[in-house]
Amino acid sequence: MALPDSLKHSLQLPVIGAPMFIVSNPELVLAQCKAGIVGSFPALNARPAEELENWLIKITTELEQYNKQNPDSPAAPFAVNQIVHKSNDRLQHDLELCVKYKVPIVITSLGAQEFVNDAVHSYGGIVLHDVINDRFARKAIEKGADGLIAVAAGAGGHASAISPFALIQEIREWFDGPLLLSGSIATGDGILAAQAMGADLGYIGSAFIATEEANAEQAYKQAIVDNFSKDIVYTNLFTGVHGNYLRPSIEAAGLDPDKLPESDPSAMNFGSGGASATKAWRDIWGCGQGIGAVKAVVPAAELIARLKREYQQAKERLSAL
Repeated sequence: MALPDSLKHSLQLPVIGAPMFIVSNPELVLAQCKAGIVGSFPALNARPAEELENWLIKITTELEQYNKQNPDSPAAPFAVNQIVHKSNDRLQHDLELCVKYKVPIVITSLGAQEFVNDAVHSYGGIVLHDVINDRFARKAIEKGADGLIAVAAGAGGHASAISPFALIQEIREWFDGPLLLSGSIATGDGILAAQAMGADLGYIGSAFIATEEANAEQAYKQAIVDNFSKDIVYTNLFTGVHGNYLRPSIEAAGLDPDKLPESDPSAMNFGSGGASATKAWRDIWGCGQGIGAVKAVVPAAELIARLKREYQQAKERLSAL
């Protein structure tokens, strides 16, 4: 399993902070990178489209300054998520900015396209593609992705229904490149478990919603703290793609979480992060099943410090066995 040098030597914890629609912003990304994990955000979070360049300038400038001041403990690289689905009419614009600012890692979702991979490779960046099954994983590598993010059952937002044990095992039968695992990871023990089953890195999103830097309303953050795995609903109603959402937010929208209709997958639309998409994610709160481990709203650095302690303790506990 070969991690690129940009990840192998710069991470204080084997984790990428997952890009979350609306929630992930430059403040959260910078806090994650400075604390030693990859921070990321969806390009569509920067609205209007022209704002993306401002975000990239802010992140690259602040990380460069931080690294000059902390040469012995530099920040981790950052990543930008690109929705490759045909309805995203911003893709070319956003991709050109990623090339201009040489974004170290590009995470692609909802489609794999060779021209995206070629553009990122042109300046030495790497592409990680998120997948929900082995078939999509094979397609992504065939089209030039450098690594894969296995989005297993229990992950927040768009997610698979496949067990992480099964999904990682199937991919590892043929792929020995960078592999991440997403799905209910909210503790250091979970990060080590992901590595034990064959992943290189953990991919953590929902726990970071309950951080001070996250662009989420306070009620959303508190709901992450107050709820548990039993409060997560798996449905494709809101975007056309199956995902996990917090039951209280569905109820607040006047819907019965136990009687949600099926949506037509062909009607899914992610174009420009427009009004309908924004409303769905703003009012219906995406969330993974691992939130039972989240006990308070804290700064991102504090959350990462907890994960580091738990990860080290888990390693020591297993070594003692």
